[in-house]
Amino acid sequence: MMTHNPAILIFFSDLVLPLPISISSNDSTNPSFSPTSLSLDRPTRSRRAPSYLQDYHCSSTSFASQSTYHPLSQVLDYHKLSTPHTTLVNAISSNFEPTTYAEAAVIPEWQETMSEELRALKENSTWSLTTLPPGKHTVGCKWVYRIKYRADGTIERYKALLVAKGYTQQEGVDYLDTFSPITKLVTVKVLLALAAVHGWSLTQLDVNNAFLHGDLHEEVYMSLPPGLYHEGESLPINTVCKLHKSLYGLKQASRQWFSKFSSVLVSTGFKQLASDNSLFVKINGNSFIALLVYVDDIVITSNDQENVDELKKILNGCFKLKDLGNLKYFLGLEVGYLGCKTRKTPMDPNVKFSQDEGDLLDDPSMYRRMIGKLLYLTITRPDLSFSVNRLSQFLAKPQIPHLHATYHVLQYVKATVGQGLFYSSSSAIELKAFADSDWAACPDTRRSISGFCVFIGDSLVSWKSKNNTLCLDHLLKPNTVPWQMLHVN
Repeated sequence: MMTHNPAILIFFSDLVLPLPISISSNDSTNPSFSPTSLSLDRPTRSRRAPSYLQDYHCSSTSFASQSTYHPLSQVLDYHKLSTPHTTLVNAISSNFEPTTYAEAAVIPEWQETMSEELRALKENSTWSLTTLPPGKHTVGCKWVYRIKYRADGTIERYKALLVAKGYTQQEGVDYLDTFSPITKLVTVKVLLALAAVHGWSLTQLDVNNAFLHGDLHEEVYMSLPPGLYHEGESLPINTVCKLHKSLYGLKQASRQWFSKFSSVLVSTGFKQLASDNSLFVKINGNSFIALLVYVDDIVITSNDQENVDELKKILNGCFKLKDLGNLKYFLGLEVGYLGCKTRKTPMDPNVKFSQDEGDLLDDPSMYRRMIGKLLYLTITRPDLSFSVNRLSQFLAKPQIPHLHATYHVLQYVKATVGQGLFYSSSSAIELKAFADSDWAACPDTRRSISGFCVFIGDSLVSWKSKNNTLCLDHLLKPNTVPWQMLHVN
């Protein structure tokens, strides 16, 4: 029987295996011996990322396995959004926006908006058709499709933009300067903070086809846009559009639009702030108005509504504006009244309202809208009827004390959101009515206010509060009028 030399085995094992192996002479007689059954010693040194990765935040573990006390996934959820924002996000996720002209050409809504866009470009004298001069090159163009939404998530309009392919422009030939200032987020937040403290109005405007208002100083030629047809005319093959106004997609488009817009504001007395060139301020005595512009989105705040209306007229004469009303969304920020202190009563019983006790509101429509919404609430909220009835008497000329009283009612509504009508199944079928009247509570007319309520068992089914039509001069009549009103109803 042939025996193995341990030295030879050790020599060959060093050639085949990465680590030295100790083998005894007894292993030669072991029939189960195999090189693959040998255990390898692994190094125990600590592993770390290479030095060139130290400038980055690297993570090789999944987010779920991290020992984080407050993981971000608990916050990033649709259920954490406000109800209007959730509706808006769901609408954006579910609606389809075409990416090519072929996809949009078969949809009537997009066909109509493309025709409107071409019509607006023609009326604006954006280009003129010409033959491409020798030695000149053209800039391509394409359609971009977007759906504009309202704050409640419904579709406001379909928007098709003809965009030039600015990446084919040549510096020094098709364009020179391209810088255009944009607003800083800190400026937006400072403006919102000041408006909240001083109670200024926040109005949002949108400029239709903003970039088309900028004058183009360079010589730029663009290829014919898809869908452009000339009735009764056969166009040569090398027909192109010579641009006279800036167009979306051009490198200098934003600069030319901002230059045109800022020149209009400066000519009307506004001053452009050096700290943020997108903020314009105008101060005249105690009157203050500020305008913040981000591309074609405009936010106006002022302590005088007349200044806002006057500025709207000036801008609307130079550009085509769309008044979006009170500011709701700007740069992805949702703006609105999210909370207030609560009240235990809908109205202060010691307050006597009059038609001549304060300054008139600059914007009476806001007061009327709030009263209209509160009137709708009185269908199921009898506790609001008296207060809303009193405040609705000043719709013609609302004043500041009336507005503060309306805020008082809203604060009470916030504290009693869950209140309403409760109809019990165990209530008795019994008709009960109550009526009462005060004594000459109205300081302007010296008329009394009457009211009644009707129950079927414990269920309230009818109620009303209103001013008496007659001026009562005797002690017994105030008690008879509400019963007459109850009988009529």
